[in-house]
Amino acid sequence: MGEKILLVEDDRSISEMVKSQFEKEGFTVVPAFDGEEALRVFVQESFDLILLDLMLPNLNGMDFLKVVREKSLIPILIMSAKDGDVDKALGLGFGADDYIAKPFSMIELVARVRAAIRRATYYSSADKEKNNIMAIGDLKIDLDNFFVQKKEKDLKLTSKEFHILKLFITNPKRVFTKAQIYAAIWNDDYYGDENVINVHMRRLREKIEDDPSSPVYIKTLWGIGYKLGEF
Repeated sequence: MGEKILLVEDDRSISEMVKSQFEKEGFTVVPAFDGEEALRVFVQESFDLILLDLMLPNLNGMDFLKVVREKSLIPILIMSAKDGDVDKALGLGFGADDYIAKPFSMIELVARVRAAIRRATYYSSADKEKNNIMAIGDLKIDLDNFFVQKKEKDLKLTSKEFHILKLFITNPKRVFTKAQIYAAIWNDDYYGDENVINVHMRRLREKIEDDPSSPVYIKTLWGIGYKLGEF
């Protein structure tokens, strides 16, 4: 059986179009048409990825996303026509992994979903092979269990924030361009859309830095990229 997707979209014509295409590609698709229904289904069944529209009745997509992230690191791909909502979903601690703007190409959507599931599978299997707890400054990072502490206080990082931090922690001397970060974390081609990197980096810094406007853990090299600070 193929990968299983929870499709949360209140527009039934869009839902049917997406469902039909993914089933042709070998996926199992479970549709939900509002946030409350989606939450009930999510609790009852297991999925490999969630495709989520943000403009939903009963329980909106942002609230649904927040509840899911308290329970799971499942990949979540946002489908939205509103850039402001996307920025919030990616950046304001809600923890979406990626987004695609409406109207979208079905070919691109399928490719994004495959890439997101592939990344999640890779990170899960790779981390199980290691048993590393690393420390830098006031941070302690458990690479096995997606666990980060600062001054003995637990930090709630999203999956993407954790993997960005891990990328720098495990490559302490290396400078990464935005394209290299995108390729490493999203495992996909970079098309110059800086917003995704900027939002995730900003939110990560707000969680790990004492002063996000003057970061010490992940330093900006203007015009080049980023590197881990020296301690």
